[in-house]
Amino acid sequence: MEQASAAMASDGSQAPRLVVDARPQALGALDPGHRLLGLSLLRRLVLAARRAGLSDCLVVAPAESRERLSALLAGLPSVAFAEQLPATAGGPTILLPADVLGETSWLSSLARTPVGPDERRSADGALLLGRAVAPAAASEVAAKPLALEPRPLRLGQPADLPGAERRLLQALRKQTDGFMARVFARPISIAVSRRLAPLGVTPNAMTLVSMLIGLAAAPFFLSAAPAWQVVGALLFVAHSVLDGCDGELARLTFHETRLGGLLDFASDNLVHVAVFACMALGWSAAAGSPWPLLAGLGAVAGTAGSAFSVYWLTLRRKAGSGPVYTSVSADGQPGRVTRLLDELSRRDFIYLVLAFAAFGKAQWFVALSGIGAPLFLLALLGAALGERRRRAAA
Repeated sequence: MEQASAAMASDGSQAPRLVVDARPQALGALDPGHRLLGLSLLRRLVLAARRAGLSDCLVVAPAESRERLSALLAGLPSVAFAEQLPATAGGPTILLPADVLGETSWLSSLARTPVGPDERRSADGALLLGRAVAPAAASEVAAKPLALEPRPLRLGQPADLPGAERRLLQALRKQTDGFMARVFARPISIAVSRRLAPLGVTPNAMTLVSMLIGLAAAPFFLSAAPAWQVVGALLFVAHSVLDGCDGELARLTFHETRLGGLLDFASDNLVHVAVFACMALGWSAAAGSPWPLLAGLGAVAGTAGSAFSVYWLTLRRKAGSGPVYTSVSADGQPGRVTRLLDELSRRDFIYLVLAFAAFGKAQWFVALSGIGAPLFLLALLGAALGERRRRAAA
């Protein structure tokens, strides 16, 4: 029997290993290979466990199923197979049926839960075993109930799948979403992501699609006609809505990467620069004067400067698989000023563009941005200087 080696937790203690029971007698009517939002149940479970810090995985399955299950986990290192549950403990263990819904939230909580050497703790089919309890002998140890939030969800029947899908999609919402994102953009982007995930559309491909739609919006603001400006504003809004899909697809399929986060950040700012520039050029042409270009210059310079500053002060040092841009705060502990800047950096302002465009007054927005963007940049640099001083004092 082949087993994965034990991993270490971040505090130096031995992290639980993951044992996934894929034997027919441990499962309901759903096969571990059933695909849910672009991933098989088994692959989603193992990837969620990896994200929760469980780097070693043992899949228990009959010999005739090994080749098929191994194909479902192709490309994932530190995955071993066995035909029976291990007869020795070898350390703390998390024992799960292969048809449980893989979610990082409760798996992380389970991995951090303390357990005595001879204890067995259970929560809706998930077992946490002490380092002296062998998975094969787990049923001989009395189980203590374990409260996890959210609770693990078993997918024993096809009727359980819609609820699992809703739960995964609900988790895509962000606490940092602005008002319009919560009530308008996020429901639409989640509905789109739900349909794109099974098709294998990658997050980076969605970033490029969103960027092209945003860039296509910019030339419409060269016109002073309300109809053309509304078309540009609608494309600008569509860019903003679809821009949420790349992160949603990345979280759904565990494809979050630093490159993808930086691509998303850069594409957003490129679109904003193009839109502001075209607004200023259109305003200048309609006014027959070059002075509106000053507003465009302020908006473009403030936007580009803020983007570079956020990258240099915050993003260039970030690593790992989580989201790259979450706050303008470099130390992840925003104060009052940085919290305000975070709110101002949300994309709810895009809907103001649509309101102005309905009256053929998109130039009003670039006038506001020509003042607001440089002020935002100055406030951002001031907040960064304040954080540096606090770190030096500490």
